[in-house]
Amino acid sequence: MSGATSSASLQTFTQEEDDRKDIWIFGYGSLVWKADFPFVEKRTGYIKGFLRRFYQNSIDHRGTAERPGRVVTLIQSEDLESKVWGMGYRIGAEETSQVLEHLDHREKNGYERHRVKFHPHPWSAEQMNEPQPILLYVATQDNPSFAGQSDTLEAIAEQILTSAGQSGRNPEYVYKLAEAMRQLYPGEQDEHLFELEKLLLQRDPQAQAVPRKPDPTAEGDTNRSEVSKEG
Repeated sequence: MSGATSSASLQTFTQEEDDRKDIWIFGYGSLVWKADFPFVEKRTGYIKGFLRRFYQNSIDHRGTAERPGRVVTLIQSEDLESKVWGMGYRIGAEETSQVLEHLDHREKNGYERHRVKFHPHPWSAEQMNEPQPILLYVATQDNPSFAGQSDTLEAIAEQILTSAGQSGRNPEYVYKLAEAMRQLYPGEQDEHLFELEKLLLQRDPQAQAVPRKPDPTAEGDTNRSEVSKEG
């Protein structure tokens, strides 16, 4: 990523500086709904100055080398106040090396570690509320699996519909992420994600068999601090 400014800048992460203290890791893709590593606590919130986009090919988790799928990465937004909602996980100091080694392997297909500022939300009487430095993985635009920013949502949807990898069908990745966003952050909009979900639901013959949870906005607001403490 280039042209970083102000709060939207990505800082290169060096593990040595955090070997003896807890760190926070930000999930904005599948880590929003599933963390496959040990953590001390998790916290809902957002980072600023970025956009979540399905601009990264997946040749392992949601696709193959012959038929790549699509997963999310981050690109910088012209609006420094633009928010990407996700989940922050606090990793205990004694687990840091193990977790980072695991995530480095998991995100080996073009992702690199960076640090940004995490804004916890909503306010909680039981969890931290101050902005925190947080580690995340971003697919660099010069990595071999970066798919570019020129494809239409229709083209991305068609690619996703025919892809599957070791973690399952590519469409399910989109459905689970969209559902997590609605459940954890009712009322917040991610037009790129929700429009892609809509296109897939219209075209995916298997989607009709998948039960969908109701949108919390239709049933009143949900306390996101309480949701964030679930297992």
